[in-house]
Amino acid sequence: MHYPTAFLFLILVNGAQAFRICAFNAQRLTLAKVAREQVMDTLVRILARCDIMVLQEVVDSSGSAIPLLLRELNRFDASGPYSTLSSPQLGRSTYVETYVYFYRSHKTQVLSSYVYDDEDDVFAREPFVAQFSLPSDGPGVHGSPRSLGLAVLPSLVLVPLHTTPKAVEKELNALYDVFLKVSQHWQSKDVILLGDFNADCASLTKKRLDKLELRTEPGFHWVIADGEDTTVRASTHCAYDRIVLHGERCRSLLHTAAAFDFPTTFQLTEEEALNISDHYPVEVELKLSQAHNVQPLSLTVLLLLSLLSPQLCPAA
Repeated sequence: MHYPTAFLFLILVNGAQAFRICAFNAQRLTLAKVAREQVMDTLVRILARCDIMVLQEVVDSSGSAIPLLLRELNRFDASGPYSTLSSPQLGRSTYVETYVYFYRSHKTQVLSSYVYDDEDDVFAREPFVAQFSLPSDGPGVHGSPRSLGLAVLPSLVLVPLHTTPKAVEKELNALYDVFLKVSQHWQSKDVILLGDFNADCASLTKKRLDKLELRTEPGFHWVIADGEDTTVRASTHCAYDRIVLHGERCRSLLHTAAAFDFPTTFQLTEEEALNISDHYPVEVELKLSQAHNVQPLSLTVLLLLSLLSPQLCPAA
């Protein structure tokens, strides 16, 4: 079958592939916590929304919680399979946490990862940096040029951070230095900084927030707004959890960004939701195709070609 030129164009425009990246402070995630049926059920439904999810506040000393969660996630969601990548235990004292990436391994792969070398001991939990491959749309319709269905960003660097409330400003300013070293290490400006930054309310005033280098230096795009509520409790309204994009290619792919209100979506009471976490996940959705960036003039031209020269693209 042959398609009219304009119809072919619309197929390519609407064929852009969505890719969702998330971060979630799961509030003291242990084996005992995930073994609770309602907690497990809700966690896997949250994880299944994301192509890459960074879990924070994993404090399981047994080492069994994440394998159990991964097993149940793969049972729940047939669109997997999912894999995980975990940091070492990070912390200055007996209290330690682990960053854990969950990712759909048929859509993305870990290209490289490392724990940031925090020589000056600025971070209570130093970032666990990872570079992921990103999928492309593949060849265009009926062998049309790959340039019309090409992912403009073949890989992306993620830098998660869970700040300590006592040193939010210091750690977030140091996160700018992490960005500089990471972008130099991989020769890429396309980076996403994400996690529980504690970047609001009593932990960081708006005045101090606006003085951060991540706010004053050009190129950083805070996609979770300052007025967003990322907390479960009705008594609080704070944008603690954030996602910050850097890089022109990365920003050009931005489709949506928001906190995910899982209690409302899953019809949970506040008490039931707090058994999961006192934070909402935050997420950003990218459209991994150049096709949706084609200028509107191209559509006009193609429509004219289709109408004025139907013999060039006859219908079947």
